[in-house]
Amino acid sequence: MSKAADATKNGEAAQVETVPVKVDGILVNVPKTSPDPVTGKPIPTTMIQACSMAKVDVPHYCYHPKLPVAGNCRMCLVEYGMQAMGPDRKPVVDDNGDPVVRKMPRPAIACATPIAPNMEIYASSPGTIEMRKDVLEFLLINHPLDCPICDQAGECKLQEYSVEHGGANSLFREQKVHKPKQVDLGPRIMLDDERCILCSRCIRFTRDIAGDDALGFVNRGSYNTLTTYPGKSFDNNYTLNTVDICPVGALTSKDFRFQMRVWFLKETKSLCASCGTGCNIVVGSREGSIKRFEPRENDGVNSSWMCDEGRLNYKWVGREDRLKDIVIYDNGESLEADWDKAVSHISEILRSVDKGSTAIIASARQTNEELFLISQIANLLDSFTESIPRIGEGDSLLVNTDKNPNTSGVKMMGLSSGELGSNLNKILEKVRSGEVKTLISFGEDLTRHGFDDEALEKLDHLIVSDILPNGLTEKADVLIPGCAHVEKKGTFTNVKGRIQRFYPATPAPGAAKPEWETLLAVLKQIGNVPESVKGVESLFQWMAQETSELEGLTWSELGDQGVTVEL
Repeated sequence: MSKAADATKNGEAAQVETVPVKVDGILVNVPKTSPDPVTGKPIPTTMIQACSMAKVDVPHYCYHPKLPVAGNCRMCLVEYGMQAMGPDRKPVVDDNGDPVVRKMPRPAIACATPIAPNMEIYASSPGTIEMRKDVLEFLLINHPLDCPICDQAGECKLQEYSVEHGGANSLFREQKVHKPKQVDLGPRIMLDDERCILCSRCIRFTRDIAGDDALGFVNRGSYNTLTTYPGKSFDNNYTLNTVDICPVGALTSKDFRFQMRVWFLKETKSLCASCGTGCNIVVGSREGSIKRFEPRENDGVNSSWMCDEGRLNYKWVGREDRLKDIVIYDNGESLEADWDKAVSHISEILRSVDKGSTAIIASARQTNEELFLISQIANLLDSFTESIPRIGEGDSLLVNTDKNPNTSGVKMMGLSSGELGSNLNKILEKVRSGEVKTLISFGEDLTRHGFDDEALEKLDHLIVSDILPNGLTEKADVLIPGCAHVEKKGTFTNVKGRIQRFYPATPAPGAAKPEWETLLAVLKQIGNVPESVKGVESLFQWMAQETSELEGLTWSELGDQGVTVEL
């Protein structure tokens, strides 16, 4: 056995024991153990993991790297050889001192067979290829041939493997077994038992990951079916993950069902903004309309999962009543204006105000870059600043009690001196007393937090930027339509200090622009902005230079997985 060094954060070398294994003739040194997907404890590394490290694809259905091994689909059967052992139980070597490997008489399932020193895996041998054809034929015996109307078409492993590894003909000539179709499994899930290949991924996920032992198989043989306990509905906050991991079209989402063929979707890397966890997601959109959210794997945040609440929290983005127009109110009259005029008007107001007479309410749903620009403007004006908390129910898996996606960003930029919202009443009193004459609000309806008509009427200026109409947008002197996070580029910092970037999936409606563009344009007119700052990437670099927690960090370093900083 050999040793491979794995560098730690402290620069010390932690030794990882490895095992030499050959995959289709390719020698790879594979870690002897790997973390258990549920408990994290070390367990023996398997053949399928070794093949993955050698970049050799072994088809599989029941195996999933984030679930306990079941070993029931047999699709990953491979031929293999083991190092020969002599009568003295010592490894046999040839004249050159190389290990003698003997092919085993029986194949093994790669997902559940541990590796051994000098093992040889024949993942592409004629025998292995023939076994895959036979397994696929068994799986297709009772499978309905309804690919043209199946929601899984285009991302179905049964389709893909049938083309890559299956045979053109079948020996089966009997009547297919018929099972329940269009089974209402729960409020968000539809089941077609005829399509189910009994891989048990959904059962293992709900039992071992979600902690809800809600699904199981009943009956025997060809009549085996997936179901819930009699009289019980499949209803927890993680049910839609079973749709993601289902390798065929057995489990489908009622929300996405028959909405769009997947090959028409544009996929954009983004984040879930429903709570402070910051789950990594892929936004599926078509012609400017969001069709679905799916989890994107990130072991440092959400593994391969996301909650149903966050997954379905996208429809508000396309609401018909989205704010689309820039409006400036002058002596009670509403005047439509373009973006340049609005920026000039806001800048003129801010240049004319007395220092200390302005308050800015920054939403913890704004990006780090937007919060940084707000802090720069606040420092210029000696403004009072605060943000509003959103607290709800959490769980032990992914859902955080903080329903803001960027509370950490607010604190990092110094926009809240204590717990979010702790200074809100002080600002309200300063508005009532006339000390604060200009109020700026980003993404918050302050009328829900005590800022009534009597208080707002004492202001000289009320500048509001928001996405949807609310009580405060109706009172604004200057109204700027804002963008949802799926309509702009930027970063969030989750509750654990992980900074992650996201990208626009759909265009913003009407005159709406990313808030950072408006803030940057205003700051250029009332203060100093480095000439190099022209977009989000260069804005991030400026922010990193001015923020101690981000010192030395670059946009490119964030990658697709993000970087954790000390808060």
